[in-house]
Amino acid sequence: MRIEPVIQGVVARTAHPYGCEQAVLQQIQYVKSAKPITGGPKRVLILGASSGFGLAARIALTFGGAKADTIGISFERGPSEKGVGSAGFYNNLYFTEYAEREGRTAVNINGDVFSADVRTQVIEAIETYFEGEVDLVIYSIASGMRRRPGSDQFWHSAIKPIGEPVSGSTILLENDQWVDATLEPASQEEIDSTLRVMGGEDWESWIDTLINNESVAPGCKTIAFSYVGPEVTHPIYLDGTLGRAKVDLHQTSHSLNLKLANFDGAAYATVCKALVTKASVFIPGLSPYILALYRVMKAKQTHEGCIEQMQRLFSDKLYGQNKVPVDSERLVRMDDWELNPDTQEKVRQLLSEMNGHNFQQIGDYAGFKAEFLRLNGFGFDNIDYSADVDLEPFKAFI
Repeated sequence: MRIEPVIQGVVARTAHPYGCEQAVLQQIQYVKSAKPITGGPKRVLILGASSGFGLAARIALTFGGAKADTIGISFERGPSEKGVGSAGFYNNLYFTEYAEREGRTAVNINGDVFSADVRTQVIEAIETYFEGEVDLVIYSIASGMRRRPGSDQFWHSAIKPIGEPVSGSTILLENDQWVDATLEPASQEEIDSTLRVMGGEDWESWIDTLINNESVAPGCKTIAFSYVGPEVTHPIYLDGTLGRAKVDLHQTSHSLNLKLANFDGAAYATVCKALVTKASVFIPGLSPYILALYRVMKAKQTHEGCIEQMQRLFSDKLYGQNKVPVDSERLVRMDDWELNPDTQEKVRQLLSEMNGHNFQQIGDYAGFKAEFLRLNGFGFDNIDYSADVDLEPFKAFI
């Protein structure tokens, strides 16, 4: 069958296997040529490993100097009569192939990261492949819902402001349309549910599980990814339900830091740069900001994607030096280049001029959409997208 990009709103409904392979390969090639990670971890557990920062972290630690073995958790769909499968399914498949070619262990566990069954599988995998201990745990979960323990009901996250309505714009990638909208404030139930799904509770529970099963190695670190952003994004992000959850995540890092101190380890919330990911395109008001940011940072040659961010995080911040650099709130700031005052001044100027008629010219919409398509295996020059793809061989890996 021929596989073409199908986008519904801001959701990709198809993925191209060989394009996903190219996406993985390009990231591998980048980290091999970048500043290497020294003194890095050897046994890494990644919760949310199939795309975005989680996949980039896995690639950086495996191929970027640390030569780590990894266990990756994700919830992905393989090809079936219902569709071609998700990009993350193919990302996991090709990552494993190339990791094993270089003698690295790469274990994939497909399932709900919030479930007790997956925790049991992870503990067993750590015992089997890592001699019972991990050196680094990466929490990179961007889920819209979480099953309530012992129940068939779910908590659902909500992307809403708190207190007052907020107006913002989003861009429908399906038809390249700018859409203005006003979001009503979240209810208390929505605030609480978003905390349950995207806050620090599950991260802490995972670390507790590992500690209780004696799966934490001496010096073990754990990190979770966050975002703060400049003042222009605060009404919908930092001051809204997402921001409330991220503050909870930051606070959780402090309690986990105390727990891991017993193992000479540490915990950090890592604040990353605004990027096109499968999660970020859902956030109203953030897409115009990313368009302006990409335009400015590419012109200043300071732009980074997920893989550049992760390689710099591990080579310059978390490893290879005596002390991890943090800010006054113990956050590792990977958004330092984004929040450069000159960069932000130029971004504000572009945003003041941007509207639904000119956003493709003023902002880097071409780069924005191309990056989204590459997340799903489309837009690579060396792939013949007119050729038929036989999905039957991939079904053996489901």
